Amino acid sequence: MMTERDDHVVVHEPLSRVVDFGTVEVGGRIAHDEQDVLTALRAIAASTPVFFKDTTDFHYPALLADEEFLAAATHTFIIRDPAEAIASHHKLNPDLGRDEIGFAWLYEIFTAVQAATGTTPVVIDSDDLLDRPAETVRMYCEAVGIPFVPEALNWQPGMRSEWQSTSRWHQSTSRTAGFERGSAAAAESVAADPKLRGYRDYHMPYYEKLRAAALRP
Repeated sequence: MMTERDDHVVVHEPLSRVVDFGTVEVGGRIAHDEQDVLTALRAIAASTPVFFKDTTDFHYPALLADEEFLAAATHTFIIRDPAEAIASHHKLNPDLGRDEIGFAWLYEIFTAVQAATGTTPVVIDSDDLLDRPAETVRMYCEAVGIPFVPEALNWQPGMRSEWQSTSRWHQSTSRTAGFERGSAAAAESVAADPKLRGYRDYHMPYYEKLRAAALRP
């Protein structure tokens, strides 16, 4: 959706990619660590609006330590029911560890931003985004101070170039033409698996705290 708007430079998962692969290209620069990524994002933002999306499969200590970045950037958070997230992640990564699910690390960033800014960051519940996309995106845009562009709610299906190196994680997204709800049946398998159920129970309190802060369309 942010790419469809065409008014931001969009950078895809630079922090997780630099941890996973050791290097990542950000705005024509090669970043070798988290701090390099943040420096590159600042350089882009000095001349044009930049939007970057990332995951919390990993822990980002350099981000947490950079109080200037925590305070200056506009941080927003999107959440998904932990059982659905675990089922989806486990399907592609059977060796999934508890911390990779990321809600605890997500909440850590949320509280760091809260402390650095003195305000509660914007949180969007993916259930709202899927059930009421136009209303939720309109609310999101108003909250972060950008225009609402209804045309950006739809796009052409296909595998984007920036997804190629991690394409197996983007197969289902590449087949969409808008915000679409997938099957929730896989979440039932989490409850039936003692290990995955334990993961869910560990992350649920962090999810609930973030959900309590979510905007409601």
